[in-house]
Amino acid sequence: MTVPSGEAAGPLRIVIADDQASVREGLVLLLGGLPDIEVVGAAADGQQALQLVAEHEPDAILLDLHMPVLDGLGATRRLIAEHPGVAIVVLTTYADDSSVLDALQAGARSYLTKDADRADIARALHAAAGGLTVLDPRVHATLLQAATAPSKPGEAPGEAVPPPDGLTHREVQILGLIARGLTNPEIAAQLFLSSHTIKTHINRIFAKTGSRDRAAAIGYAHRHHIG
Repeated sequence: MTVPSGEAAGPLRIVIADDQASVREGLVLLLGGLPDIEVVGAAADGQQALQLVAEHEPDAILLDLHMPVLDGLGATRRLIAEHPGVAIVVLTTYADDSSVLDALQAGARSYLTKDADRADIARALHAAAGGLTVLDPRVHATLLQAATAPSKPGEAPGEAVPPPDGLTHREVQILGLIARGLTNPEIAAQLFLSSHTIKTHINRIFAKTGSRDRAAAIGYAHRHHIG
């Protein structure tokens, strides 16, 4: 994925939150050694993370899900409510569909597992700060599996159902392509529509589904088996 560059005047300012000291300190060293990233704080739990975000006003936060005091999901919800300008990137051991969907629904913009290397993490942080979504390959596979699994015993995968929340069939089609990771130009080319038309459809999709960004829309799509 190409990450926007040249827009920021200085390095990306981030907070790191992980309850394991060895992981937290390792991430500080790994990412803090990059010229385009500045680690402004490191937290051992979600409550500390909120305090550091309020104090330093970073561009993004790298957040583990399972932490004491306030876990990653609770911290994500608080961050979205209190600091909506901070991009949230989840970095965790867990890639099960429940954890992924809960995090995306809560407002996380990107989701990586701890198998990711430094370059992948840095790329995801920059992309998230630029409004883009990055999903770990394992996470993407998990979401696709969840999307194609029967929602009820005996129900066939992909069985036709009326579009939810007033979505049109075209909007469902576009939402499905978003969930598969296609960009706006790729969707426009596949559907033989203009980029402007695709943007209009996506704005309506966001409004109808209550999604603040692509990550939330992807979470919505997989919860409703669209994709």
